[in-house]
Amino acid sequence: MKNIIYVLIISLLVVSGLVFANRENKKETPKKIVFKQPTSAERKAAREKWESTPAGVMFKLWEVSPEGKKVYASENNIRKSIREFTNMEAVVTSLVLPAGSRVGFGMMVNIKGDDFILSFGPENKKEFEALHKLKAKDKIWIKSRYVSHAPKYKYPILAGEIIELDGKVIYKRAPNKGGC
Repeated sequence: MKNIIYVLIISLLVVSGLVFANRENKKETPKKIVFKQPTSAERKAAREKWESTPAGVMFKLWEVSPEGKKVYASENNIRKSIREFTNMEAVVTSLVLPAGSRVGFGMMVNIKGDDFILSFGPENKKEFEALHKLKAKDKIWIKSRYVSHAPKYKYPILAGEIIELDGKVIYKRAPNKGGC
């Protein structure tokens, strides 16, 4: 009787060991998907395909129009400050964005004689509390890494990352969650 109990216990241990061993083998790390960057020929082909669409044609027409040239000239005036991430002196010209704007919370500012849309992203009362206290004609310092444009807007769109007023930082963009 004792021998049978020992045999059953040992067989139970062996079987449970095999079950746990198989369970651990199944938890291998999944293979990562590697995205292949398109070649320059593929990028060029995709661009040419887009440029032949109605939206691409409209964009090309906007680029060569006086309005598009003005936007590009304004971007070039601040390109060095964007590239080097240095302070840009700006004056708040309006706390209201142009009609039809869909860039989230923002304001109009003048930098080096050119008007810009200073965009901060979707409205978040708590995060933008200090920015809501700004008034027209306030002098602020802006640091940004990104400026964009769109045919819909008559002004370049500047992404506000760090905003200073009277030497104090009143807004600093939170870093992106989950990566770059």
